[in-house]
Parts: sequence; C-alpha cells; structure tokens
Amino acid sequence: MNRQIELIEANTFEQENHFYPKALNSQLHSLVSHFFNLDHDRIIKRYNHLNPQVDPDYLKEVLNYQCKHFHWGGSDLFYVATEGGNRRMVVLETNSCPSGQKSMPPRSDFDEHRGYKYLIENSFLPLIKKRRLPKGALAVIYDKNYMEVSGYAATLADLTGENVYLVPHFNEEDQNLSFENGVLILKDEDGKDIPIRAAFRYVTQKPWNRIPPTSKTLIYNSTLVCLAGGRNKLLANKAYELYNSEIFESGLKINVPETIKDVNKLEIPLWVQRFGGKAVIKNPYSNAGQGVYTITSQEELDAFMNAEYNYDQFIVQSLIGHYEWSSQSEQGKFFHIGTVPDKKGNIFIADLRLMVYSSPKGFAPCAIYARKARSPLEKELKTASWDVLGTNLSVKKGKNEWTSDTSRLMLMDRKDFNTLGVGIDDLIEAYIQTILTIIAIDKMAQNLVNKKGQFRLKLFKSLDNDEVLLKEVSEAL
Repeated sequence: MNRQIELIEANTFEQENHFYPKALNSQLHSLVSHFFNLDHDRIIKRYNHLNPQVDPDYLKEVLNYQCKHFHWGGSDLFYVATEGGNRRMVVLETNSCPSGQKSMPPRSDFDEHRGYKYLIENSFLPLIKKRRLPKGALAVIYDKNYMEVSGYAATLADLTGENVYLVPHFNEEDQNLSFENGVLILKDEDGKDIPIRAAFRYVTQKPWNRIPPTSKTLIYNSTLVCLAGGRNKLLANKAYELYNSEIFESGLKINVPETIKDVNKLEIPLWVQRFGGKAVIKNPYSNAGQGVYTITSQEELDAFMNAEYNYDQFIVQSLIGHYEWSSQSEQGKFFHIGTVPDKKGNIFIADLRLMVYSSPKGFAPCAIYARKARSPLEKELKTASWDVLGTNLSVKKGKNEWTSDTSRLMLMDRKDFNTLGVGIDDLIEAYIQTILTIIAIDKMAQNLVNKKGQFRLKLFKSLDNDEVLLKEVSEAL
C-alpha cells in the first residue's frame, strides 16, 4: 500500500488497478442484472405481493428517503431459515464506508468505472453541489483498501476534471491532516497548507479519534455516522430498536439476531448460558472481522474470558449455525441455508454484502458480493467454530497492515452466483433490510447533533458509556 500523498489526475483510471483479477473479466449474472434494473415501483409491487401486511406507501417513503448523514453503506446479511422453514434475511451489521466495488462485475460492456462512477456521480457530487462548502480542493482519505480508494479518487478526477488528493490517514501514525475552524487542512510534502472542501472517507480504524463528528468540510461519510451505528454495533442495535418501533404499523421490520447490549465482561457467561451455551460476542467498535467471537463450547468461552480487551462494553447475540446447534432465542431458532452442496456434498455458510447509496432520487444499489466460510457446515462441529461461521475476508497482518483471503470471495457472476442459492426475492429483501438499517442509523445520527450542528456528547455518553471510547472521541473534538 502506498502511504504517500498522491495527486490523482483525470484520465488515469485503469481497471486492472481497481478490481480484483477475478472480477476484471467476469460477467454479471442475468438475475442480478435484472435486480439492478428494477425501479422502485416494481420493487414495491413485488415486495408487497409477497408481504401483503406491508404498507406500500410507507415502503415507497423508505425507498425515496434522502439521508442527511449516512450517504453510503453496506450491510452484511445471512440468508437463514426458521424452524418452520420460512426464509429470512438477517442483518449482521451495517458498515459506513464499506468495501465492495473491486468485487463487482460490470453492468454492461461499456461500464468501465462500474460502481465507483454510480456512487460518485449520483451521490457524492450532488451533495457537493447542494452544500455550502469552504473553498478548497477535493480529497479521498483512507487507512485501508488502497485498490478501492484509488479507484474512487481516479473516478472523482475523471468526473470533475479536477486533480484529487489521495491521502493516507492511519491510526497512531504521523498525520498529514488536521482541522482548523472546522475545515480539513492537508499539509502537503512541501509543507504547504491546502484546504479541502470535500473529502471522500475510507478511514475505518477508530476514525473518531482523529476526525471530529461534524465539520465545515463535507466528509462523506462523517464519523458522526460511525458513532451512531456505522462502526458502533452497540448504538446500531439501539438505532434498530428505535426505528423498528417507529415503523411497526407499516409491517416493516429490521431483522437482527436477538441482541443483549451494554454487557460487561464479567456478565458474559450468564448471557451465553441464556442462549443455551451458543452465542456470538462482539466488541462493538471493531470491524473487518476483528473483535467477533463465536462461542459453541466451554473451551471457547474460557479462551474469551482469559483474554484482555481494549474496551469495557460488549454485545452478546444469539448464534445462527446448523439447525442442530443454533441458539434458541425469543424469535425462535434460525439456521443457515448455506450454499448449494458442492461435488463433495459440502454446504458452506455464506453472507451477502449489499452496498447502497442515498441520492436525490432515493436509494439505489451499488455493489453486491458474497463470502463463504473456510470449513463446511456440518451437523456436528468438528473444528473451531469460527472456521465454520466466520465469513470475513480481511486478514490483519500487523499494525495498519491488511490483506484479503480472496479464495473465499463469491462474485455476482454467472459462475459463483448459482452456488449461493438465493433468488431475486432474496436480493430484494436484502436491499430493503439494508436500507432500513441505514435509515435507522441516519436518524440516530440526526439525534446526536443539536440545532447548531454540534455533537451532543452528553447524549452519546448516556447511550454508550464506555470510558475508553469516550476518551477517543474527545481527542478529536
């Protein structure tokens, strides 16, 4: 990964630099292509036909909702079945500033920039035109995923005709960025201060300790979104509960595993026991597969309890696995549908990442991919549970160093999609679930700023009283 400030010029976008080799010459599956071409009216008609309890007018409002803070995000979803055999899409988490573009096949033969262009052209640039911004340059700031962030920078340069600064912004390293009176300032390699009017952000590791929640410079997405739930699983679940109460009469609902919040470490064995000895423990502020612990045995629970952690608060969720060893929750038992059996008869757990963006015309899908676990799903666990349940591809090599296990990546192409075992109604359900979670977090973000646009630290503290996190947030205020 290049850790130098780069000035990206127009007409420098090269596909091989911004897509996985596997995705470069892939062809989008016809069913997925059909999904991307569905307009809101057809989605509403189909969804309401299968879910007659849902108010179609309310669903239309949901699809046309324009976010104030959470402008692009991606949900990770499991496609599961209930004990009665009903299929359901369950949200694991929703990320602000998610990955996905480098894994997406083109929508047409002339779709050179693919999802990079759709997102920048239909969401980021309209925001720039709409907002009153300070004078300055455009930038993309990042701490991970160079392949995609450089793709965004090159696309932004192509669409605006401006040079775009591509700026590394790693945690606990020397910084080239600072804020002065709410304006993001870049100090270039010559020591010159360059004001930034708008920055596309892919900073994922504790972004709140160096980027304030609010600013005059447009940060897309702001760290306010991360704190409100985009990188904070604790507040995300509270946001989902509040929004589910709001939309209850519409017939819509965000589907999530049963979740116990604000759990201290000492309490965890009690809640694991409550779920029948099978549970998922999460550090609420980690991402990229870090800080997630699947518990299916006393040995795994003991290993968790004997380790040290940076934060004080955890969340505990019901575990979704094989029918024979899933948690029993208040909603009943969910179990994984998994992939279509391979030639050896193996079924693998897979999740679906669906990325969407908010635009003046409402929401639109941007990218989809799937990831499967390392080991097959069996009636009896014969290996560490994470090998069977964990789907994330990110591998941490060291401090601020990452790679990806692309052998488990599943594209939406003619080859991989058929093995997933999902259909167009599953994609529509995943799309609506993703949008509902983003609206929920966007509404939480709105509650965390006052009428003057200032961050409400006291309210945040009442919702998430983790001293370590609060200290980190205070560093950027």
